[in-house]
Amino acid sequence: MRRLVVVLLAGFGVLLGTAGPASAHATLVTSSPADGARLDAVPGEVTLEFDEAVSLGAGYARVLGADGERVDTGAASVTDDVLTIPLRDGLPDASYVVTWRVVSADSHPVSGAYAFVVGDGELVAATDVEEGSDVDPVVATLLPVARWLGFGGLALGLGVPVVLATCWPAGWASRRAQLLTVGGLGAVGVGALLSFLLQGPYAAATGVTGAFDPQLLATTLGSAYGVTLLVRAVLVAALAALVALRPAGGPPGRAWLGAAGLLGLGLVVSTAAVGHPVAGPLPGLAVVVTSVHVAAMTVWLGGLALLLAVVLRPGVPAGQLASALPRYSRLAAGSVAALVVSGVVQSVREVGSPAALVSTTYGWVLVAKLALVLALLAVAGVSRVWVQQRLGAPRPGRRSVVAHAFSAEEEAAAAQRTETAVADVAPFRRSVLIEVAVAAVVLALSAVLVGTPPAKAALAQPVDVTLPLQSAAGTDGSVQLSLEPARPGTNVLHVYLFDASGRLAQPQSLGVTLTEPQQQIGPLEVDLEPAGPGHSTGDAALPTAGTWTVTVSVRLDEFTALTAQTTFPVR
Repeated sequence: MRRLVVVLLAGFGVLLGTAGPASAHATLVTSSPADGARLDAVPGEVTLEFDEAVSLGAGYARVLGADGERVDTGAASVTDDVLTIPLRDGLPDASYVVTWRVVSADSHPVSGAYAFVVGDGELVAATDVEEGSDVDPVVATLLPVARWLGFGGLALGLGVPVVLATCWPAGWASRRAQLLTVGGLGAVGVGALLSFLLQGPYAAATGVTGAFDPQLLATTLGSAYGVTLLVRAVLVAALAALVALRPAGGPPGRAWLGAAGLLGLGLVVSTAAVGHPVAGPLPGLAVVVTSVHVAAMTVWLGGLALLLAVVLRPGVPAGQLASALPRYSRLAAGSVAALVVSGVVQSVREVGSPAALVSTTYGWVLVAKLALVLALLAVAGVSRVWVQQRLGAPRPGRRSVVAHAFSAEEEAAAAQRTETAVADVAPFRRSVLIEVAVAAVVLALSAVLVGTPPAKAALAQPVDVTLPLQSAAGTDGSVQLSLEPARPGTNVLHVYLFDASGRLAQPQSLGVTLTEPQQQIGPLEVDLEPAGPGHSTGDAALPTAGTWTVTVSVRLDEFTALTAQTTFPVR
């Protein structure tokens, strides 16, 4: 157990420092027109490009005029990661506000707004356009509860039968164990249906009464997330029927175990194949890793619940205890090892850097979960030592050929030690009770993490800044820079030049370089292409995280050279 703690800390630290970029919760990469752009004519449409596939779902995409009225045609559409909003014909020169709310691949809504202006008018800031876009507090509270029910129910509904099949076959006759299994499956089903009903109000930012809105229900049903939840509910119903039809008495046959195993595997995968794992790079691998994590959690915590509620209660024969506890101890050790390794991989994918770990909500919740997991491992270590010292089986290869009478005496002595250990099982039961209590809190934190933007996505902030252009004679105009998503890798850079009167200006030449002084990288020149009057765009390749310096060099004519410079973080 001590080695697992060392692996957890060391692996988390090493991988956190070397992880590459990942994402979840869609982030806007670029838009056309860009935020703050000044155009000569009204465009035919507005396009928004995200860093992953999105859907409109129960959200919206609108363009508002200066009077707050909609000027789009109402036929917004999404193709993969690009949202297109067609505009009406004959719109006047004015300031316009683009506002959207879409659903990212991990089933969570993402919203935002920005403004652009056509003509010489004043650019109106995109303020108050997202009023009412916050998630309803009741919905925000019920969603983690639904996830917690699903996680806890999975531990009981699947973990208990697994432990019965591998560690305590006599327990199949226990009525209490059967009730734990059925109750756990019921909790998974309730959690799945509650999540399905709440997804519509969550995506549309409406009240909890929208849970039964036919349009929102249809939208959820049409999404991959909604289908996965319904598949989970169907699998639960099938597994519950299988449990109810199992003949009473002894252990079930191989056919029953095979069918139950397939249904249980489907439940595990359907739990893993939603949320953060399906977004970002290598979703297939992420789902596999998360499935291992869920399965390990299920077996470990389901076994703890079975021990506390059934195995360690009065009336269980000492011989069964002496056989079941060491077997479960070994099974739990393997589950914890899988849980630690898969948990490290998951955490690195969603966090990525020490800075993200201590400066985001996701990071701090993860730190709290990590602290509780370490405490849980410490208590589990105490339980494992108790089992090994009191009920541990003799090591192979240490038996010697002895007389039959002497062997009988040894067996009698061993039986007496077992009876004594079982009679003093109270300390072990207290240890298991603490494990179950801490595990319940860990599951609650896991339910919160599922709905929290990953630390990487929360920490990375696009650059959007306006700088004065300086010359030997003083300030002459300004330049607006937009760099998205400000992460290692390929970024989209937009450059807008304005003269002293605020009009878009066409330069004779324009150059942009990027430098990371601390790591002695650069200057890296960005290849720019004209994208409109006074507007240039290009791909900026940032090889690493750090504090980067961007320098803009402008030549308006033969005699006027201007520069602007600023720094920005890349994480």
